[in-house]
Amino acid sequence: MIEVKGLSKHFLVKQKKSLLSWRSSSHQLTAVDQVSFDARDGEITALLGPNGAGKTTTLRMLSTLLTPDAGQALIDGADLATQAHAIRRTLGVLGDAKGLYWRLSARENLLYFSKLQGMQPEAAHARAEQLIHELGLAELADRPTQGYSQGERMKVAIARALIHNPQTIMLDEPTNGLDVMSTRGMRELIRGLKAQGKCVLFSSHIMQEVAALCDRVIIIAKGRVAFAGTPREILSSTGLDSLEDAFVRIIGSDEGLLA
Repeated sequence: MIEVKGLSKHFLVKQKKSLLSWRSSSHQLTAVDQVSFDARDGEITALLGPNGAGKTTTLRMLSTLLTPDAGQALIDGADLATQAHAIRRTLGVLGDAKGLYWRLSARENLLYFSKLQGMQPEAAHARAEQLIHELGLAELADRPTQGYSQGERMKVAIARALIHNPQTIMLDEPTNGLDVMSTRGMRELIRGLKAQGKCVLFSSHIMQEVAALCDRVIIIAKGRVAFAGTPREILSSTGLDSLEDAFVRIIGSDEGLLA
């Protein structure tokens, strides 16, 4: 379970010198402003927002890559500020398809990352075989990943995120680059994680995917939570029939922002 309370992140942005001044200036940019939400075990929660809204910064803080400037986050009961190492042991993160060792095969990548997670060899091999089968990687498993397509690399990256069987999983656009059949398979995998009682938090720009998968939706706009609720509640609150139309209405109105 993920519990977020008042999470904030600021960046110092430097501006170039102007022709009229020899001094450079800087200003503080608030990327995430007092964001609060829960993502529960046994549910799929979508984190949505336009480009620059702060959702990627939020995911990076929750994955321990960035340190929050204010607020608190608990992941499986561990405090983000003081127990980051423990969080990494129970968290599976898909940022993108990068970070693979291209000279290693898919199987070798998975076994290497299983060692980083402290898994025993026998359990690691069994888990790797399971993920290779579930993600349709059998024909590619022993080939170097350098020659993989974007969709194939994405599958390996997802398997890498799941190798240690984490309780909480964060996926940033997990179907990006996948073909139709692979996308269907990925959706079934995500549903399977939910059925196992996992907490799944993912971002997507595909509203049909959100409507088909998600129990709850968190919409971030201008660094703040603009709406939190079920897809049905979002449609009810806007009086619209389309989740995409409701999303556009919410992010286009400052009145929906919550303090």
